[in-house]
Amino acid sequence: MSNLIDVASVPVIDVWGDSVRARRIEGERVTLAVVELAPDATVPGHRHENEQLGMVITGSVTFTIGDETRQLGPGGTWCIPSDTPHGVSVGPAGAVVIDIFAPTRADWDALPSNPPRPPIWPASD
Repeated sequence: MSNLIDVASVPVIDVWGDSVRARRIEGERVTLAVVELAPDATVPGHRHENEQLGMVITGSVTFTIGDETRQLGPGGTWCIPSDTPHGVSVGPAGAVVIDIFAPTRADWDALPSNPPRPPIWPASD
C-alpha cells in the first residue's frame, strides 16, 4: 500500500450505521480517521483503550468527555485519555471531524465497509 493516499480513495466504514461513517488511514501505531457525522446523529457514550485526539472541520458537535461537556465548531479540539467515557451529539447541519487514535483502531476491522465514494470534505471541484 502506498504511503500517499487521497481520502476519496479510502473505503468508508460504518462505525455507527449510516449516521457515523469513517475513512481511516493506518500507520503502524496510529489511526487517522476522517469521520462524517449525519445531522442530529448521536455517538452513544462509550470508552476504548485508544487515546483519541480530534478536531471539527465542518459543522458542530456537542462533546462530553467524562463529566465535561462543550459545544465545538470548526477548529474545536478534544483530547480523550485511554478508557475515558465520552459521547457526541451532532448539530443540525451534520459535521466532519478528524480523529487520531493510538494505538490503531484494530476493532474497526470487524465493522461493515463500503467502497470508496466522494467525501463530504474536502469538497471536490
